[in-house]
Formats: sequence, C-alpha cells, structure tokens
Amino acid sequence: MEPALSVISDKTLTYQQKVAGLARVGEATVHPLAISKEIQAYRDAGVICDLNEGPAPYRPRYVVPDYRKYMERGSAFLAVPPPKDIWEATAALLILYRHVPSITTFPVYLGDIDSLLEPFVRSEEEVRKAIGLFLLQIDRTINDSFCHADIGPEETTAGRLILDISREQKNAVPNLSLKLDPERTSEAFLLKACETALEVAKPSFANHPLFSQEFKALGFDDYAIASCYNGLPVGGGSCTLVRMNLARLAPLARDLDQLLSELLPDAVQKQLEYMDERVRFLLQESNFFSSSFLVEEGLIHQDRFTGMFGIVGLAELVNHFYPSGRFGHSDSADALGLDIIDRISRQVAEHRNPLLKAAGGRYLLHAQVGIDSDRGVSPGCRIPIGEEPELSEHILQSAPFHRYFPSGIGDVFAFEPTVKNNPAHLADIVRGAMKSGLRYFSAYAADAEVVRITGYLVKRCEIERLNQGKASLQDTSALGRNAVNNLGVLDRRLRS
Repeated sequence: MEPALSVISDKTLTYQQKVAGLARVGEATVHPLAISKEIQAYRDAGVICDLNEGPAPYRPRYVVPDYRKYMERGSAFLAVPPPKDIWEATAALLILYRHVPSITTFPVYLGDIDSLLEPFVRSEEEVRKAIGLFLLQIDRTINDSFCHADIGPEETTAGRLILDISREQKNAVPNLSLKLDPERTSEAFLLKACETALEVAKPSFANHPLFSQEFKALGFDDYAIASCYNGLPVGGGSCTLVRMNLARLAPLARDLDQLLSELLPDAVQKQLEYMDERVRFLLQESNFFSSSFLVEEGLIHQDRFTGMFGIVGLAELVNHFYPSGRFGHSDSADALGLDIIDRISRQVAEHRNPLLKAAGGRYLLHAQVGIDSDRGVSPGCRIPIGEEPELSEHILQSAPFHRYFPSGIGDVFAFEPTVKNNPAHLADIVRGAMKSGLRYFSAYAADAEVVRITGYLVKRCEIERLNQGKASLQDTSALGRNAVNNLGVLDRRLRS
C-alpha cells in the first residue's frame, strides 16, 4: 500500500497522529543530504540509525527553551505578557508549549515547572486546582510521553503539589525528573517523590551535582533533563541524535582484535561524518534558526545547540565475544564493555564540528534507550532484561558507565508492589545509587498502571486499547506496545 494511504486508512491512529504521519511521508520524498556509500552501507546494516529524524532535517531534534526568561519577559510574537498570577502563569506556559518544535512534533522539555510556578503560589487550594488543570491539559494535548518536565532540587509548594497530583491523576504525560542533590533536597521531598514513583513510574532521579558539574565544565550555566533522560543545555538543545547499534556491528567483525582496531573506529568515524552532514543541512539550508521566533526572542540560541552520539546494544556486542562470561556477570566481560565505551568516547571527544559552538564543537555521548522495532538489542549500556543481578551488584556494575554520558544514560528498576508500603527503602536505594555514581535512576512498582518502557511512560489501559484495534490518545502507546512484545520490558527482575 502507498505510505500516505496506509497512514490515512489506519483506524488505530487519531486525526492528529495521521497529520503527523502524513508530514513524515511528505518529508521522506526529498533526499538532500550527501551520504557516502560507506555511510550508507552501515545504515543498511542497521549499525548507524538516525532514529526516524527523516532525510531532510528542518528543525532540531530536541529544543530546550529558556522558560524562565519567557516568564520574566513574556513574548511579543505570541502577544503574551509576563504572567501575574497562577492562572496567567499556567496559561502562558501552555501557549508556548504549542509552538516548541521537536522530532516528536511536541515539546520534549516543559521547564523546571515547580520553580516556574512557585512565584505565583498564594492560596494552596487555588494553586492545587490550577496545577491540576495544567497537568491534565498537558496529558490531553501533548500526546507524546517523550514530553518531559523537571522539579527540584529544592522542595517547594508547587513541587509537592505536582507530585501529589501526579499520583492522583496517574497520567503518562508529562514524564518527570527530580533533580536530586543530597545537600539541597529535603528528606521529606525525596520520600514523597519515591512514593509517587512507585505509584506512577515518575519522577525518575537525576544526579544533580554530577550533571551540574559536567555542564558547567562544558560552558553551560544550566541544564535540563528532556525527552527520555537527555541532559541538554537550557536555551539550546540538540541538532540531532544518531545512534550506533553495537549489536549489529558485532557480526561484521572477524574477531575481537579486528573489531577494536579497525571496524569500531571506522564505524564511529562514519557516524560522525553522517552527523556532520545532518547538522550542516539544518544550520545552513533549513533556515530554522533564521526564522524561529524562539531565536529572535532569546529563548533559544544556536550556539547552545550540540549533537548527540548515541550507542545501543553494548551488552549484545560484549556477549558476542564472551559467550561464556555474560555482560553484567563477568569482570572480564564488563571490562571489555568499559574499554569499548572508552574508545568510542575518546574518538568522539577528538572530533570537532566547526559549525557548532556548544561544547567546543564536540558531540556528547548518549546511551540511547532503543526503539520499538529493536529485537535482541538492550538499551544503551544496560544488562539484558531477565539477566539483571542482585540490586546492589547491578548498581555498582552500571555506575562506571554513567560517567561517559553527559547527554544521558539511565537504569530502570522494577519493584515488588509491597515496597509501596516502605518508600523509605527506595529512598535509601536512590541515595546509595547517586553516591555510587549513577547519573539517572528510574523505579516503579510492578502493579503500577503507568509503566516505564525505557525512557518514556505508557499506561497499560492504552496498550490494551491498541490491542483491541482502537486508537490511543498518546502516540507513544504504540511504541510501548511494541516494546512490550519485542523487548520484554514487563519481564524486568522484580526487586523486593
């Protein structure tokens, strides 16, 4: 069937999902990028994957506006004045969200929403109602759970209400992170966040001191957690995210020596060249940065945009060469994994894109969460589902990998429902994980209605709607259903 007609006639898609699907079909009719045959060979083999960014990038993949500046100044383009009360504040944010582009067509970052709304807290009863309607409208109109908001590190009235209402509404959108700082986050706020996470699989916990220190070293004064768990500069974002599927690279190597000395560095170089070409087209031919009011009003700046070099399937590559010593269960297998990531990291760090000013023109490493069509491919540097070791061993095994990925890496832990009776237990685990060097920690109880797939959330009832041949409000529900079937995300080891 013709691609456009296939989208038009799909009864599991809503009208808005069909519009977005038809836009992707239209975009795919042009191919302006200069791609060498060597790069294309890796793409055909499934080693290099642009994660459905399309053949003609016309907007950055991830846009991270400076919402604080917007709240202080308003927007001339949108004719929105600076808000004066909680109703104007929530309305102003909802208006801007409608105009923030990304790969998903929806905003992937909503701001540090607790600190954005806290100045407007007067009556807690009024603010509860306003925030409740605010979060409800986000879920009903931003139909994609790669939409992400942040709270913390300090406890605020708005932050507490966001957690309480998230538990009550049990919605998948927005995804949520708590920027956790042992010196600044109160025990009560952490405990409330853990109670909420066990009920609705959010918030996840970001290692705020680690992110802050690294982004300052890269020349940025502030960072955001966007989309899945992507660390990006506020007022900027990422032009592109291209991933290397190490599971698909492994069979192309004659042996381990040839992989390390020839194949891996060649594949990394070709992916860097491909990313350079995508960035070139976006910055020099798409005219995005010369036409967006977000740029004109100083909400984003071209010199704060970077690019993300993603990797996926490390465990499968290691296990290909160490069949008797599984990744996550063998010191030698884990050492090989670290060596591979270190090699990739050093090669990526040496590369410069002269068109990018952020981070000195360097790309940032990202442990990609996978896509719904992956089979037999573990996200990023994660241990394969069903092979997870005991919890403390799992955390200590994962931690050394996290330091390589300033633009995002995370681990997901499923807990027995009985842990909901003792959220302090989870709080202790989270604190220990951060102290051990984990960058990002996600948790949920196995009976939660909202399920963490990889870096995004989906409601079980929405997956069931799709299974019945009905449309789902969130377009990520289809991704979640396929991930359940292909990646076995509901089969994670349960922690007691």
